[in-house]
This record gives sequence, structure tokens and C-alpha cells, in this order.
Amino acid sequence: MTPVELSRTVLRAVRRAVDGGELSVTVPERVVVTVPGPGGCGDYATNVALQLARPAGKPALRVAEILRPHLTDAQGVGDVVVTGPGFLNISLEPGAASVGALVREIRDRGAAYGHGDALAGQIVALRVPYEARAEVVADALVRIVAAQGGRVEIEHGAPVNLRPVPAPEDPAPLGPDAARWALLYPAPHDRPRITADHLVQREGNPLFRVRYAYARTRALTRNAARLGFTAEPGDDLDDLTGPAVAVTGPASAPACPKPTGTAPSAHPAVTSASDDLTGPAAATTGLTSAPARPSGTGTATPAPLPAPSAHPAVTPAGDDLTDPAVAVTGAAAASARPKPAGTVTAADGILAARPSAAAVRPLLAALADHPRILRAAAVDRGPDRIARHLVAVADAALPFLLTVLPHGEEKPSAAHRARLALAEAVGTVLAGGLSLLGIDAPDHL
Repeated sequence: MTPVELSRTVLRAVRRAVDGGELSVTVPERVVVTVPGPGGCGDYATNVALQLARPAGKPALRVAEILRPHLTDAQGVGDVVVTGPGFLNISLEPGAASVGALVREIRDRGAAYGHGDALAGQIVALRVPYEARAEVVADALVRIVAAQGGRVEIEHGAPVNLRPVPAPEDPAPLGPDAARWALLYPAPHDRPRITADHLVQREGNPLFRVRYAYARTRALTRNAARLGFTAEPGDDLDDLTGPAVAVTGPASAPACPKPTGTAPSAHPAVTSASDDLTGPAAATTGLTSAPARPSGTGTATPAPLPAPSAHPAVTPAGDDLTDPAVAVTGAAAASARPKPAGTVTAADGILAARPSAAAVRPLLAALADHPRILRAAAVDRGPDRIARHLVAVADAALPFLLTVLPHGEEKPSAAHRARLALAEAVGTVLAGGLSLLGIDAPDHL
């Protein structure tokens, strides 16, 4: 759906609300849809509720809530979220028939997926100060603008036309990749944080989540080859979901509670281990084992605790720490890993290895939005748009990636081949985006 088509969809939603007596206003001739601003979300946003609030004699938030169900029912709209004083943030839903075409396009274009000609023939002159952040942003824009057919010329001197808020200290001790991320991820008007948090290999670190997701896609390809199958794009969502398959074993217990004061996370928890940080197959035993600590050989050695713990030990299985199969033992063992949102669970609590269409749609929407994000980053001179988009892709992908390989005695099927193709497309987008930012995408973490 193009912005023009979406604008018409919003107008139809207003007209339905007026026809239904929910609003007493004159339907405007046109409404504007734009990229969501700070605090927004989704693919597009519109201020039509604020525009209609005064003539409707209602608060803008109330107008937005009236329009929201009319928009969510519209074809091609996946979700609508109201933010701020009444902005409608719209997430598009890729059509089922476009799934195969999307994955094939990404596979065919590779790292060039999302590149275009929005700036073809244009020369972008950047005059930057001698500051580390300005230099890094300008360097990233050289590649981002080139990906849209333009060319950047960097100069030093007045008048300066590119001056993001400088870093409070030298980012060099973080290393080249983490330093670049620390300077590029925040919006230009935000002061970057130069802290060791960018080096921590935990889910709270956005850079780690992006690179973790990429490394996982690479490991899934390796493990699929060991199982004797390769990627083959499906044509629709049904090809991705396939039949429900349950993994045999005892009923699962609730996931371990998060530490006090920790906010719930929308993405699965990830922790580092030696070799591959891509979701080890796990055997969980006992109720008094301590959390596993990664060792240099890829196996986990329980660490002693002063008192019994409800957190079971986790032991990686196999050469590649990427097989999502999980074996749980013990009378009341805690779940070895968080269940991805949208997976199907059998009645007895056994994990089923199938993603739901609802879980896959946000990922497809994020991948389909990649060309628009790259174009906007080039036109608006905003590498931070790409960084935040990569985080959104990774967060949408991580639950899905747990379902790619066969589980237990399950044999590889067309659904697994389609899921692997989508996983590889995720890896292509993540690697391509990181490359534009000048950051490495390692196959192994």
C-alpha cells in the first residue's frame, strides 16, 4: 500500500465514522500520512484526529479512538496504535500473496535489497565540524546516499550543515563497531551514551540483538545443511506455518521470573556462549542447579550457589549452538527458553514447533519496509533510522527463528524450507543494513 492509497483508506475510515453518526464533521478532501515521528511507531502516522477534533467538538484522543476500529478493519492495515495527543500510527500488513515475492526479491538482490534511485544524479554536500560523531555520521551517509544513486562530498568548514550532538567522551575504547553504533543509533538531536553497555552481550543491548539475530540465521543455514535440506521460499503464510508439530517430553513449567524491577521484554532473552550465540539446544535437569556459565569449549559448567535455585542448568548440545530443539527433564523443571510469541502450545504444555501467521506478519512487514527506511535515511540524512529499523527487524525475527528447524523426530518439510528462506532473508537485511552503517555482521559471536 502506497502513502496515497493509505491516505484514501484514512478518508474512507472518516467517512464511515461520519455515516455511522460517530462523528459530526465534514469529511476533509485530503489527509496527510507521514513517517512516524519521535514516540511514534508503525509504518505511517496521521494527525487526522487532531485535524477533526475542533469541528467534531471532541478531544483528539476520543476522535482517534473512534477512527481506530474503522482503520484496523481496512484491507492491508495490520494494526493501528494511538500515541501522543491523538496521532494514529498505522502498521501495514503485507498481503499473503506477496510473501513469496518478498523473500525471493531479497534473495535475488542480496545486500542491494532496498537500494534505489531516489537521489540519482544528486550531489550531497556535507560540511561537518571536526568532531567524532559528525565524522562517523558523514561517513555512514556516504554509503547510504550512494545506495540511493547519489554522491556525498564531505567538507570541513563554515557554514556547517551537519552537526549532531557531540559525544560526551571519546568512543574509541568501545572498539570500532560498538563505537559506531553508539554514535549512529541515537537521533542526531540526542546525546549519545558512551558506556560499556554497548559491549554487553545481553538482550538489553540493541547492537547485540541485531548481531545475534544475524549470527543465528547463518547458523540455521549451517544446521539445515547438516539435516539435508536447503531454503526454498513459500508462496504464502500457510507455507510458512505448516502443520502443528509437538515435541515430546514432560509438561513445561512457567518461564523463570525476571529480576525485580526488570521490565517485560518483547523479544526472547539471549545470553552469550562461546562459538555461536544462536540459541543452543538445551537439556535441563534438576531444581537446584545454578545458571550455566559458558565455557571455552562450548559446554556449560554449573556455578555453585549458596542456596538451592529454581533456575536449572543449561547444557548446549551439538557442535553448533543453534538447534532450537529443547529437551526438558526433572519433575518441575523451568522452561529452558522463552516461548516465542505466536507459537502453538499443545494442551499438555508441550512446545509446538510452528509459528503462527500473527507472529510472522510483523516480521514480513519489517522486511517489506526496508526499502522505505533506506530511502528515508538517505533523503533525511538520518543513519539512526536504519539502526532503529535493524533493531525492529531483529526483535521481530528472534521468536520466529526458534521455529525454523525441525524439532524432535520431525522430518524437514516444505514449511521448514520456507521458514529457512525467510530466515536467510532476515540475515540478508540485517547484514546489508549493518554494512551501510559501517558495522561488521559476524557469522559467529
